[in-house]
Amino acid sequence: MSIISVQSVSKQFGKFKAVDKVSFEVEKGRIYGILGPNGAGKTTTIRMINYITVPDSGRVIINEYPAGPESQRMIGYLPEERGLYKKMKVGEQLIYLARLKGMTDSDARKSLNYWLERFSATDWIKKELGELSKGQQQKIQFISTIAHDPEICIFDEPFSGLDPINSELLREVIIELNKNGKTILFATHRMEQVEQMCDDICLFNKGTVILQGALSEIKRSFGKNTVKLEFSGDNRFLDELTDVRINNRSSNFAEIRLLGDVNEQDILMKAVENVKVTHFEFVQPSLNEIFISTVNTHSASTTITV
Repeated sequence: MSIISVQSVSKQFGKFKAVDKVSFEVEKGRIYGILGPNGAGKTTTIRMINYITVPDSGRVIINEYPAGPESQRMIGYLPEERGLYKKMKVGEQLIYLARLKGMTDSDARKSLNYWLERFSATDWIKKELGELSKGQQQKIQFISTIAHDPEICIFDEPFSGLDPINSELLREVIIELNKNGKTILFATHRMEQVEQMCDDICLFNKGTVILQGALSEIKRSFGKNTVKLEFSGDNRFLDELTDVRINNRSSNFAEIRLLGDVNEQDILMKAVENVKVTHFEFVQPSLNEIFISTVNTHSASTTITV
């Protein structure tokens, strides 16, 4: 059952078409990732889902309601541009924002106490937001997004500004929210987070959707076309390989996408002739590779549904 239905929405700003006939469905209880280069239309689409911006054409349906004030009550939204009040104390504005979402004072305090403790942030209650670091402010904004227990959580670049430890904490909380029945929609540039978390993805480019579907099915559809190679020795032999694209490379590692007629055995033989091979693996492409190859090789008018 779809809880978010984006139906052929378009949005233009002046002569620039930011979103062009975009359609996708987010099923209830799933984690859905929106990916794409900068300027691809992700944030504009998210704003239309949140009823911050209205589509020029098409429509957005949220849990059977047209996007509007009613649907906004079902959503917790973390925007890419953080917007809390720098001069207001943390505790005061968290209570204020929770009350705006319809919570009673007692329910808001109970929820906020839980989340502040969960994020090791109880000591910040009496501080002004401007006294906190960027990562700490990010935690507070995230708490303000989920404190009212929304049915749908929408996060735009939620890991921005967080160090690896806090990124992992945030990942754990998002997965916990999903296990508790929340539908998660988020946009990110962090491919490793998408691979760890998402059930489904939608890839944007130049205002259109060029790839969408279940992540596992998308990866399976690309087949095994990538070699992961670890070795010791002179890595200059990699420069002599043809019909490949080397995605990642260091002094003793390479991730190699196979193109044309080359196969994995050709790569292995070439490596053995030049270096000591310590690890060789033929695998499905990473999501990062799928992202790069799809954006580079498909026109903006081509949509692939898996």
